[in-house]
Amino acid sequence: MTEKNFEDDFLSHQFEASRDHLHAVAYRMLGSGAEVDDAVQEAWLRVSRYDMSDVANLRGWLTTVVARICLDMLRARKSRKEEPMGPHVPEPVDETREREAEMADSVGAALLVVLETLQPAERLAFVLHDMFAVPFEEIAPIVGRSVDASRQLASRARRRVQGAPVPETDLSRQRGIVDAFLKASREGNFEGLLAVLDPDVVFRADQAAVRLGTLPEIRGADAVAQLYKGRAQAARTALVDGEIGVAVILGGQLRIALRVTFKDERIAGIEALADAEGIAALEVEVLEG
Repeated sequence: MTEKNFEDDFLSHQFEASRDHLHAVAYRMLGSGAEVDDAVQEAWLRVSRYDMSDVANLRGWLTTVVARICLDMLRARKSRKEEPMGPHVPEPVDETREREAEMADSVGAALLVVLETLQPAERLAFVLHDMFAVPFEEIAPIVGRSVDASRQLASRARRRVQGAPVPETDLSRQRGIVDAFLKASREGNFEGLLAVLDPDVVFRADQAAVRLGTLPEIRGADAVAQLYKGRAQAARTALVDGEIGVAVILGGQLRIALRVTFKDERIAGIEALADAEGIAALEVEVLEG
């Protein structure tokens, strides 16, 4: 047997050993037997083409691969234009494939129906962290957000799953902070910007935003305030995937979305997204008044 054949056989064996676990992850993400099979099969196709020599934790790596695939599938669901006949009801689980941890303490159809109400990124953060103990440091790059923002996603999802809506007082308070930030930005009020920015605030931009003329990362209140001084003329406070953020509207179209995280009544993180496909996957609602 050649070394290549040995490596292929070893990888195939390891993948099969993790198949039940991967099905469990995909089922909690998708709730559809056919889609679960597609997701796991796609994971195998990707893995079989990948150089595994630098993968230290194969099971963890496979989990992230399946999670990325499921996230894409969930976002595709959200972007479809056709109206469903009714709420999606998860298909019954194949118990022979869900032996691991007895469906993680018996995740039933009722919970899966609740999960269907979550945004794709919320669902992924909650499922991976709360059901499979994946650390937020690994979840963050999958959903394309910071560690703190990923933690916030899971927290929001957890409250919804537990039947506790996100407190309106939180959203109202955060909206006030963003409104003040945008007002100070438009007026070129440097001190006003500093008043609503955490001293250690971090600004990050995707590659599309960088091409528009910003740096990929800026740290510190002074530097971020300088970035936004005199700007934000086309920016509006908005709900971005259910969280308070900013929408930049140019020519009647959403061009840039800002995800915002908060700490102690101040803005602690800003993530600028300008990639067209990424923006299309977001649910953005401009808040009027």
